[in-house]
Amino acid sequence: MSNLYPTLAANPMRGQSRYPDVISADASPVLALLKQCPAYAPTTLHDQEDLAAMFGVSKLWIKDESTRMNLGSFKALGAAYVVAKMAMDAMPDGGDYSKALNGVSVLAASAGNHGLSLAAGARIFGAKATIYLSASVPESFAERLRGIGADVIRHGEVYEDSMALALADSQAGKGVLISDTSWPEYQDIPRLIMEGYLVMGKEATDELDAQSQSPTHIFLQAGVGGLSSAMARWCRRHYGDAPMIINVEPDEARPLQASLMAGKMIKVDGGVSIMGRLDCKEASELAFKALSDDADFAQVITEEEAATTTALLASKGRGHTPSGIAGIAALQHLRDADRATLGIDQNSRVLTFLSEGES
Repeated sequence: MSNLYPTLAANPMRGQSRYPDVISADASPVLALLKQCPAYAPTTLHDQEDLAAMFGVSKLWIKDESTRMNLGSFKALGAAYVVAKMAMDAMPDGGDYSKALNGVSVLAASAGNHGLSLAAGARIFGAKATIYLSASVPESFAERLRGIGADVIRHGEVYEDSMALALADSQAGKGVLISDTSWPEYQDIPRLIMEGYLVMGKEATDELDAQSQSPTHIFLQAGVGGLSSAMARWCRRHYGDAPMIINVEPDEARPLQASLMAGKMIKVDGGVSIMGRLDCKEASELAFKALSDDADFAQVITEEEAATTTALLASKGRGHTPSGIAGIAALQHLRDADRATLGIDQNSRVLTFLSEGES
């Protein structure tokens, strides 16, 4: 795919504010709900001095989501929040919330972490979760899902195949679809999921504010775009225009870069990526709209670059998966010309997110 698109592309819609209200930048409703959960605690923001020096920047902060709420991924903030909100809506006067969603079935296609979040939320509030996985998802994820009470259905070779069956089953009345991607007829639930992710942005900026620090550059990995769009929206509203925000995708799955360059939603083709949780050929419409306003650039990384950075971080106790470290890999492997375009030098302060733990 590298011969069709550039490694780094400017977002031509940046600053036009075409979609100011597409998602909220208010984390307070999510925090109010999460603080009732014993598993909630802010995750660590690492100040990685050794990697900063290696990558030729002044600061490299890594927000570590590998310990999030015992689920090991930022996605614990998304689907579980939606299920919790469903439970509170079902029992507005309080009561035994563990039974609030008895008899309710929730469905989702997942590359792993979204399904874990939904299954955990379903178990807490009494719902039944069914998670649809493609053949490309490791069996270790399927085992973890079954371990917390979810049914697992394998379907198709790629995420889009499993998503198609989940949607068809929801339309057939088999359950409520809780998807982290969106399209014109389906936006309310994905919007809530993305707003759930705002919490990790607030945690990061609260800690940096306490240190009187701020980033000059923010690298955000994207699959369908939930993390990157939510973090871009939060950081843009918190810091204004100052930070350079870079959306990062696998070379084999770059629908957001293609869509931003085209000014409209584009579905792409490509091979199977080792960045499995990012291996999505079609982005969320909500994410595309939010990033249209907030992202400055769209960058892609190769399979080899992701593997190299995964090994490097593992040697320093920060390595987990190629999907989880993609934003950090994007910084490490910038070409000299791209560093100049982004204005990255030894004075730069970079915020990144380690989005998941071990698979």
